[in-house]
Amino acid sequence: MGTVTAGRILLVAPEGTESFTAAFLQKLDHPVTTCRGPDPGARCPLLDGRGCPSYDAAHGIVFSLDLALPAHRAILRRYADATRGAGRDLPIRVVVPQGSSEVDGVVTWAGEPSVADLDGFAALVEAADRFS
Repeated sequence: MGTVTAGRILLVAPEGTESFTAAFLQKLDHPVTTCRGPDPGARCPLLDGRGCPSYDAAHGIVFSLDLALPAHRAILRRYADATRGAGRDLPIRVVVPQGSSEVDGVVTWAGEPSVADLDGFAALVEAADRFS
């Protein structure tokens, strides 16, 4: 069996956050693309049907935008729906405040992800790549 290159991870997080997550995943040799979400007043290109090169290239997604905002919830739902619709095995994790639970059928991390969370997620991405 050939070597599998570590897949790109799309980190969807507000400005000034998630540097630990990105740094740790990069140490595991996963390239990370960061999306800050749409600018105020703008819509995510996925929601407008224009597609998104960052989503298309992703082998896994860590999402931590504010889910109290309907636009952010819609983006998460679109990621999950697009993944299922395309038959992709794309691991997705959502960072939520402590005490929250599963969101829109996507597995959550309560609070900032730990090293163990990120290591396990990286392993899921690698497994999905091997079996795709």
